[in-house]
Amino acid sequence: MSVDGNPDSGEDVGAPLPHETYANAPNLHREMHQVLALGAERDGRRARPVTRPPVDPAAAERAWLLRRAALMDRMALDDPGPGPIDAAAQTAEQLLLYDRRHPHLAAGSHHRDAITPVPSRRLYVRQEYAAWTAAGRPGA
Repeated sequence: MSVDGNPDSGEDVGAPLPHETYANAPNLHREMHQVLALGAERDGRRARPVTRPPVDPAAAERAWLLRRAALMDRMALDDPGPGPIDAAAQTAEQLLLYDRRHPHLAAGSHHRDAITPVPSRRLYVRQEYAAWTAAGRPGA
């Protein structure tokens, strides 16, 4: 992991590599659209489609936070400038804070506080995204 806030590997904590984590993720444009749509549903600016089954509100909130953090991580990997890296670190921190309040929703093998330096929180996002997709994307 580099110290500039752009971690490329998670070997020191066993986090999956970015290309492994996001191998089956939607392309960035599609994921951005989906995350924005989920945010609009979350904020009440858009109604949730009736065709989808009801979900646990805490799980749905976490899925949105996780997808947003993963999207920002992917964008920072593509453009490792200070703006994208800062956005990725901020959204990773928001996910981590949520998981502290809702520990039953976290699914990765490493505890959320095991990855302590703030830039490394992106490793936590990758771990949780990989676990979330392996579990069938609950709350989505």
